[in-house]
Amino acid sequence: MGGFIFVPLLVVGFFILLAGFFTVKQQTAAIVERFGKFQSIRHSGLQLKIPLIDRIAGRINLKIQQLDVIVETKTKDDVFVRLKISVQFQVLEQKVYDAFYKLQNPHDQITSYVFDVVRAEVPKMKLDDVFERKDDVAIAVKSELNEAMSTYGYDIIKTLVTDIDPDVQVKEAMNRINAAEREKVAAEFEAEAERIKIVAKARAEAESKRLQGQGIADQRREIARGLEESVDVLNNVGINSQEASALIVVTQHYDTLQSIGEATNTNLILLPNSPQAGSDMLNNMIASFVASNQIGEEMKKKNIEKGIMPKKKPKRQAPPRAEEGEDLNY
Repeated sequence: MGGFIFVPLLVVGFFILLAGFFTVKQQTAAIVERFGKFQSIRHSGLQLKIPLIDRIAGRINLKIQQLDVIVETKTKDDVFVRLKISVQFQVLEQKVYDAFYKLQNPHDQITSYVFDVVRAEVPKMKLDDVFERKDDVAIAVKSELNEAMSTYGYDIIKTLVTDIDPDVQVKEAMNRINAAEREKVAAEFEAEAERIKIVAKARAEAESKRLQGQGIADQRREIARGLEESVDVLNNVGINSQEASALIVVTQHYDTLQSIGEATNTNLILLPNSPQAGSDMLNNMIASFVASNQIGEEMKKKNIEKGIMPKKKPKRQAPPRAEEGEDLNY
């Protein structure tokens, strides 16, 4: 009978002894209490406690943790914006007691400080400054949290402003402003390109006109030179200048008619174009030359009567020739 009682007691004792062993994971700390009072902090590995007397009050994670806090606040230019603040924190290994016993809910505590700092800093900035100076907001949050949470055994590793989300209507307005600004820049570039094209075209036309004028001037110069040579040839055979000019004009007239007849698609019409046109033109030219000579003679007579005589250009005298034996170097 005694043997039957001993076996259950042995089994119960074995389980009680087994309950005295426990393990702690890596980067974790276990808090052991004895009769409700803090006894010790156990770290990773196999640990032993007194069964039925000691108990594990809790475990503290020593890894770096991240808490994302979304804060909605107003900027200086009265724009509501939502900021996502990511706080990376860690329990200090030497302050596990403070982290476990001094702070009931660390996440709520960190969230409260983040709200307080963000709602104190962002209302001082305009919306554009919030985007540009988000690092300043993150630094302010980290500084405030480090000062407050170090008392409770927490170290703030880093704080990041990971998202800035204005109101939908504000984002649409910002996009329209950005699009309008880019369209303005594009229009300026297009206008500048068009101006460059116009200037280049004008320069090309100016150069073309210059070369064209130069070609016409050269052509007329050669025509005048040819006419001068033709008049000299006719003068040598006894034809005066008036008759020579009239003959040249008539010849050019008929040369033009001949070139018109040879061209099939020409639109040039030479007026007058009758068979008597050549002789009429010759007679008109001779009459105009005679009339101009008469007018010139009358003007000379009037000038002589008034005592106005045209000044004659003095003839250049040739330098004196040296006689034999005479030296001209004075």
